[in-house]
Amino acid sequence: MRFLHGKKRGHCRREIKMKVYAIRGAITADANTEEEIAAKSIALVKRIKEKNSFDYVVSIMISSTSDLTASYPAKAIRESGALPAPLFSCIEPGIEGALPMCIRVMITVCSSDDAAEAVHVYMGKAAALRREFADE
Repeated sequence: MRFLHGKKRGHCRREIKMKVYAIRGAITADANTEEEIAAKSIALVKRIKEKNSFDYVVSIMISSTSDLTASYPAKAIRESGALPAPLFSCIEPGIEGALPMCIRVMITVCSSDDAAEAVHVYMGKAAALRREFADE
């Protein structure tokens, strides 16, 4: 993807090549409380930020299972300032046998490093969803 960088029309502009990619992650809450949902949501995005190198975040999509009703994970992430970006959240479909009390994220980022690769993070019981990305 290419971006033109410059302040005003007619001023010198330079082309910047940016790689755009998505980083996935998930974590489970131990209780349906505002404090627990906030703590786990923030811990997940902070860990993703620690394990990945990027220039900036384009957006964050968040889903949670329908048994997490005490608070919005997006609210906690936004208020923490851990990863400033536009946020969108939704409820996961109620699938029989699905992992309960789960918060999932997909963070779209840009990097000027063409070699940048996503390091996905699955924490706690959510590590069972993707063992190859387990962060225990």
